[in-house]
Amino acid sequence: MSARVALLLLWGLSLNPVTEEAVYCDTRPTLWAEAESLLEPWANVTLTCQSPLWTLEFQLFKDGVAQELVHLGSPATEYRFPLGAVTGDTRGLYRCRYSMDGGRTSLSNLVEVTGPCSLPAPSPSGWWPWVSQVTSLSLSFPIGDDQFLEVAEAPKDRQATFPVHRAGNYSCSYRTHASGTPLEPSATVTIEELATLPPPTLTLNSGFAGLLRPGSRATLTCVAPLSGVDFQLRRGEEVLQVPMASTSPDRVFFQLNTLAPGDGGVYTCHYRLPEELALWSLDSAPAELVLSDGTLPAPELSAEPATPSPKPGTLVQLRCRAPRAGVRFSLVREGAGQRRVHGLLSPAGTEAHFELRDVSAVDSANYSCVYTDTAPPFAGSAPSAPVELRVDGPLPRPRLRPLWTGAVTPGRDAVLRCEGHVPDVSFLLLRSGEEEPSAVAWTTQPSADLVLTYVGPQHAGSYSCGYRSNWAHSLLSQLSDPVELQVAGGAQFRGRVEAPGLCPDCTLLQECPLPHLLPALTLA
Repeated sequence: MSARVALLLLWGLSLNPVTEEAVYCDTRPTLWAEAESLLEPWANVTLTCQSPLWTLEFQLFKDGVAQELVHLGSPATEYRFPLGAVTGDTRGLYRCRYSMDGGRTSLSNLVEVTGPCSLPAPSPSGWWPWVSQVTSLSLSFPIGDDQFLEVAEAPKDRQATFPVHRAGNYSCSYRTHASGTPLEPSATVTIEELATLPPPTLTLNSGFAGLLRPGSRATLTCVAPLSGVDFQLRRGEEVLQVPMASTSPDRVFFQLNTLAPGDGGVYTCHYRLPEELALWSLDSAPAELVLSDGTLPAPELSAEPATPSPKPGTLVQLRCRAPRAGVRFSLVREGAGQRRVHGLLSPAGTEAHFELRDVSAVDSANYSCVYTDTAPPFAGSAPSAPVELRVDGPLPRPRLRPLWTGAVTPGRDAVLRCEGHVPDVSFLLLRSGEEEPSAVAWTTQPSADLVLTYVGPQHAGSYSCGYRSNWAHSLLSQLSDPVELQVAGGAQFRGRVEAPGLCPDCTLLQECPLPHLLPALTLA
């Protein structure tokens, strides 16, 4: 995928079938802090919110709580929120957003305002947490062993970029003026050296069954573990030139239009860094697309034990028998108005055995099977008569764990991990007394992290989680035991002055608020 950014569509989705190039557009606003004087950066501070699109409204948030909503007389792409001198009332964690087409955008990056006795440590960020044989990586202000490896001037920017050519541990620091003392270094970033880049993930569009007829359309999504890379789709060893689209710089959607009988089979994707002679990553796990024209005789499907209502926790075996050997069997599951391929087997004989282990109510569905030729003309069978399974009882209760200790700092994210027992479900985070979920996550794994973004006092309360299966009539599991979320109140901080030259009016261990005058430094 190209790393270039263009405003082709307002919501960041672009599809170019001619050049087959996917372009990502980020519509999030950007927030940064400016000081009137870097010799006294806490004396007069302004927060600037910049949008990539013209707008009539800007809004500032502090510690997870909405502040003023500004209505402009004419469209603009930037608004400056004056904070003035940093005090206990203005320190905190800030974000902003703007209005677009009658709706509100997502929140901007986080900017912390700390205090006059200590400026914040920078935040190092690399596009890729590794280097390969042919790749260099960018990192802000790297230092090591208390010695600067390189120094960069950044008088008009809030960030600087350095190439890193070898693995190691890196951190960064900055100073506000030439004679100032470097501030406390950032957290350490470990750069690993890899001979091959890690694989991406490839998934079939959840809107179709994975079992299609010739002439249908399909979409495959390839997601890389990093952003700004070039993607490639393959069927076997064949590289496919197909239209691509993207809504995020770490993923691409491959559009397969008007599928022909030979288009079934195993697909993989990989990626590479956008550099000359860059190596391709490892291949993704395969995703198989099954095409059946329904011209061959239908197979027979039976269940063991032969009961439509097996007991929860038992093993159910579904047997699909075809009139001849040497074919590919697909077990198809249908429920809640959806169909999907649940399993694929290529046995030597005429019968395939599909197993459903430790069944629960989530396995309740109608099952059928088909078989397809693995060689031209790639014919496929009609589906078998369906076998209905209905497993009684509630879905097992999940477990909810907070990934923090104590009270959550206002403005930070709160992450709760919901651990279930069934894969391929939607996890819901529910607040006591509310019907609408506070967070939702779909995953193929039996657990998911549910995030409350930019927590404020309004988020305090008791939370539980559950999971929902779209296959078993949208059943919702039993709710987990509750977790109490507490939001910390404002407090003074007793901190040691690390750079007295930056704070001439402060003394060691003086009690003072900590405003952050410069936002986190990240890559361009």
